Amino acid sequence: MTATTSGMVVSLKVERNTTTLRELALDKMRTAILDAHFAPGERLVERTLCEELGVSRTVVREVLRHLEAEGLVDSIPNQGPIVAVLDADTAEQIYEIRALLEGDAAMACARLADDGVVSRLAACIAGIQRAFDEHAHATVRELTTSFYEQMFDGGGKKVAWEIAQTLNARVNRLRAMTIASDDRGRQAVAEMNQILDAIRCRDALRARDAATAHVARVAAIAGQLLQQAHARAGTAE
Repeated sequence: MTATTSGMVVSLKVERNTTTLRELALDKMRTAILDAHFAPGERLVERTLCEELGVSRTVVREVLRHLEAEGLVDSIPNQGPIVAVLDADTAEQIYEIRALLEGDAAMACARLADDGVVSRLAACIAGIQRAFDEHAHATVRELTTSFYEQMFDGGGKKVAWEIAQTLNARVNRLRAMTIASDDRGRQAVAEMNQILDAIRCRDALRARDAATAHVARVAAIAGQLLQQAHARAGTAE
């Protein structure tokens, strides 16, 4: 189909294959960074990525630009793209924003959510528990994101969720690091159940406090892990 504008013929055809290929490559690269296939600070060479992904250089460049916008890739002058390096200060700021957004969303959800939302939140937590038991960390990340999406939606916080999504890639990178730490599965599920219990009881203040406490706990774990990684890097130098 075509449309005519000022005498010019404009194609409205959707390039399905190109879009799908780009999205698949983006998902592969994002997952590879989250799973530490590429180390922080590692150079991302376009030619090598073209060979590994089986796509054109144009697609690779589009993917790298998208990952840079998500905060997973940095472009260094005279060096090119590298995997973004996590630092404690950036992580602290991300967790501060999370605490504000998630605390407010939990409070709103406790006030407004119906039984359907509560059931979906419970299902997410049950799935997270199973995924932890099976060491399926990618599934833990996906279901945790779903849990928060349900919580924000249940509280009518759609704009806040849109803001939270802009941090999602970096949050998931931190989450990939913390969920692999010792005994985090048991702790995380217990903390999320505390949030759910407060929402189920329609206790808005307790829901807010449980959500912010959950973020504070994971922020402390991330801070410790990043300090350890920095110390190891210093020793290696």
